[in-house]
Amino acid sequence: MAKVSAAIAAMGLAALLGAGSLGAQVAPPATNGLPGTQGGPPLGDLTKLTGDAKVWLQDLIKINTTNPPGNEAEASKYILGVLAKEGIAAEELQIAPGRTSVVARLRSSAVADPSKALLLVAHMDVVGVDKAKWTVDPFAATIKDGYLYGRGAIDNKAMLATNLAVIVALKRANARLNRDVIFVATDDEEQGGDASIKILIAKYWDKIAAGYALNEGGNVVLEGGKVKYVAVQASEKVSVNVTVVARGTSGHASMPTKDNPVVHLSAAVEKIGGMATPVHLTAIVRRYFEGLAPLEDDEIGKWMRSLDTGDRGEHAARVVSDANPQWNSMLRDTISPTMLSAGVRNNVIPAEARANLNIRLLPGDTIDGLVLDMQKLVNDPQVKFEVQTDAGLAAPPSSLENDFYADITKVAAQEFGGAPVLPYQSPWATDSAQLRLHNVQSYGLWPFPLTAEDLQRMHGNDERIPVSSFVKGIDVEARIVAEFAVVK
Repeated sequence: MAKVSAAIAAMGLAALLGAGSLGAQVAPPATNGLPGTQGGPPLGDLTKLTGDAKVWLQDLIKINTTNPPGNEAEASKYILGVLAKEGIAAEELQIAPGRTSVVARLRSSAVADPSKALLLVAHMDVVGVDKAKWTVDPFAATIKDGYLYGRGAIDNKAMLATNLAVIVALKRANARLNRDVIFVATDDEEQGGDASIKILIAKYWDKIAAGYALNEGGNVVLEGGKVKYVAVQASEKVSVNVTVVARGTSGHASMPTKDNPVVHLSAAVEKIGGMATPVHLTAIVRRYFEGLAPLEDDEIGKWMRSLDTGDRGEHAARVVSDANPQWNSMLRDTISPTMLSAGVRNNVIPAEARANLNIRLLPGDTIDGLVLDMQKLVNDPQVKFEVQTDAGLAAPPSSLENDFYADITKVAAQEFGGAPVLPYQSPWATDSAQLRLHNVQSYGLWPFPLTAEDLQRMHGNDERIPVSSFVKGIDVEARIVAEFAVVK
């Protein structure tokens, strides 16, 4: 395996940004007090690799994989072409009609040992867009002011291109592996339907079975141009949709009725929107706030340290929750009304009105108990609750006491100037839950330094990723994988 030259290491991130078509077009945004390459296991020519990966990311964004319908087969075909060009054997797996996943494996020995294998996971589908509210074409992979714009730029095609870059780097370097490294590009993560990783596991587990996985879900938190901390997802909340249904008597809108379903539904949603759910500190959330408290200002840090105390815990939770919506979601079950539907004409009182509640449960909490609490709060016989069948499953957290988590922590701290690395329970759901249910120690980390504004655009308008952060993320993930899977 060829070593990264001392010259390249000395040039660091600035030199890497000059590589490839993207770097030649733009100057990096001023978001880095980030250290450059830290040395460590050699991974081949990173300059050429990052140049190639930038092109792959642009091309993948240009493939519209909005889910529904997904259209992942076109992205699969592109990825298969890249792998074939690199001499990496890969398979296209049929998950559902018109929807395929890709699996490729670099072997460490003739006989596979699934308990040791490392899975690099990323999904190909993206959420929908309202093109009228974007300043650029969401599927043109536009470069502007040091950012790459496009749906999936963060979620999750940057991770997809990075995983592709890492397995290609290992192949190019002819790395001697101590475990199999498996690349998998999945379908239907955003909808979790009949082409999701659940179906992939049911049909093809023998092809992707692994003891460890690296996936999306954690963050490299960038503030003031410096990495404040790295959050590694080891657990996640459970998504459940509940429909609130109000029924009454339909009739002519010129004659108002007391049982108008729209009125009763509106009152119910207002009560639910202000509902206070109890605080429940899971072990990972407790560790997260313990590590974060010294990094915050004195006042917030004080209340973070008080979250688990009997006398001040309740007030502390209010202060912390009000300070940051993500922290609020980590502390309790959350309920977000997301969709409303009623009526057929402006002059008709409908017989029925509906609202969707997107609920995120803490692992271990049950939807039945929360629905009962909502029923008591609403206290209206015209209003009923229906739990939908698309609920996620609660999975056990990944261990914080194994070599892979230790290597992630070690490399992240080295690559980001000694920034603290904290375990994280994400409010969002990922494919890792299904993997954890199959005894895979799965960890989530977008290895790209991102600001709060960058993350806010994910699933929103003008989603984008700093080119410099994408390049840095490739280097970080490559070194994590090399630390864990390459013979030293």
